[in-house]
Amino acid sequence: MKKIITICALIFFVNTGFCQSEAAPKSADAILKAASAKAAKENKNVFIIFHASWCGWCKKMDAKMADPAIKSYFDDNYVIDHLVVLEAPDKKNLENPGASELMAKYKANRSGIPFFLIFNPAGELLEDSFNSDMKNIGCPAQPEEIEEFARILKTTSKLKKNEIAEIAAKFAEK
Repeated sequence: MKKIITICALIFFVNTGFCQSEAAPKSADAILKAASAKAAKENKNVFIIFHASWCGWCKKMDAKMADPAIKSYFDDNYVIDHLVVLEAPDKKNLENPGASELMAKYKANRSGIPFFLIFNPAGELLEDSFNSDMKNIGCPAQPEEIEEFARILKTTSKLKKNEIAEIAAKFAEK
């Protein structure tokens, strides 16, 4: 009888997740290295987005970039990945080790999120989400932010003028 109870308890714990361990998030360095290797192989640049689970603007940025009308433009030109930062104390386990330090390295630790960096496959920074006034455009929504985002896309991709215009129009939608 004791064996049956032990087996039942084991099945319960496995099925409810008590025995399952969550994999630790990958380090920022590992994510960048993998994205750079893929970008080199595919002749693309790396588009890194810093975000958090609670961030509405981060979710909006992801949703806009994943919109079927423009998703292929991003996929054809960038290897896109995310780094989790600035989580609430009870969700710190979601953060990528080294991501906050990477934000600080690029002077984005006080800029808010989403924040993005675009690298070439060799790891050289091409652009970031700061405008000329060193303000983070985040998820571009205002006309001047969308204009800056379009400029960034033009300088870091092979996107055509009409494709950039379609992206800009999508980001302008409310």
